[in-house]
Amino acid sequence: MIYFDNSATTKVADSVLDTYVKVSQNFFGNPSSLHAVGQKADDLLEQSRQQVADLMGVKASEIYFTSGGTEGDNWVIKGTAMEKAPFGKHIITSQIEHPAVINSMKQLEKLGFDVTYLPVNKAGFVSPESLAAAIRPDTILVSIMAVNNEIGSVQPIHEIAKVLAKHPTIHFHVDAVQAIGKGFDALLREPRIDFLSFSGHKFHAPRGIGFVYAKSKRVFQPLLTGGGQEKDMRSGTENTPAIAAMAKALRIVLTDEAKKVAQQLAIKRHLLAHLQTKENIVIFSPDAANFAPHILCFSIPGVRGETIVHAFEQKQIYISTTSACSSKKGVESSTLKAMAIPNHIAESAVRISLDDQNTLAEADEFIQAFDEIYNHFAKLYV
Repeated sequence: MIYFDNSATTKVADSVLDTYVKVSQNFFGNPSSLHAVGQKADDLLEQSRQQVADLMGVKASEIYFTSGGTEGDNWVIKGTAMEKAPFGKHIITSQIEHPAVINSMKQLEKLGFDVTYLPVNKAGFVSPESLAAAIRPDTILVSIMAVNNEIGSVQPIHEIAKVLAKHPTIHFHVDAVQAIGKGFDALLREPRIDFLSFSGHKFHAPRGIGFVYAKSKRVFQPLLTGGGQEKDMRSGTENTPAIAAMAKALRIVLTDEAKKVAQQLAIKRHLLAHLQTKENIVIFSPDAANFAPHILCFSIPGVRGETIVHAFEQKQIYISTTSACSSKKGVESSTLKAMAIPNHIAESAVRISLDDQNTLAEADEFIQAFDEIYNHFAKLYV
């Protein structure tokens, strides 16, 4: 089996799973309990928080544990809206955000908020100039992703930060789910960013765990109220085993990060070089510094994306259409639509997404399978 769908989810690392099991067995107490068993779990919880904070270069008090990227996006966006509504109801985002962001915005629109959805150019990038032009006196939040999950375009976060430096009261949220461990540390440590959301299952942690970085003194409201966990900001008994496992996974993914990124980029370049020898192939993820090293999106016009996915599946090679959230529902690519890609090309798009576990040997096997599939469909459709 060759697994090239790592932007959808990654396999839990063996050592990370081992941590999860051991913590489940030995630290099973409720961290909120006063007795020794609960205190033992709480101590490990706070050690994990400190480890995540140290790895991210922030304060432990700025790390909040969540169930994943979707909750993180929803929380920051809606929590900011709830807190800052008396000061304004205008929010700015882009047309290519993850559904967790887009659908949060749509909910807020129903509640009376005004949302500006910035367009992107034909390559998939937001313009800092268009952002600057969209800012109003009642703007309370800007939410722009770091790395697009469909084509891998890296948004100009530093340039956007320069625009927002002139507007210190506006919250700046970045969905960083696809950026962690991919060589974007400088981007993620941009000081103007107020909130970052992450999902553990994108870097070999279990599903159902993630974290949010929230800059000190940036006020937003909780979505989940109850027992007052996470400093009254995210109630619910903490998932200590998953938190400890995620902290370990984060340490692993950031160890030798440059080497791992170089490996993924070498595989992407190898695949790109072959795809570019074929006629009628449209590439959306070029080899460029402002594109992620692990995402390669392309299209074979005339052949639907799901047909291509299943053709590779027959050879035990697993890729996806443009995103996991849309592929099973048959929803068109929001990113390619925003880029004004014609429908007959967009509906043929598929995505390869790599990880440090992938190899050049796997890429060679993919190329062999690709040639067989391409030649087959070329006779029928192309």
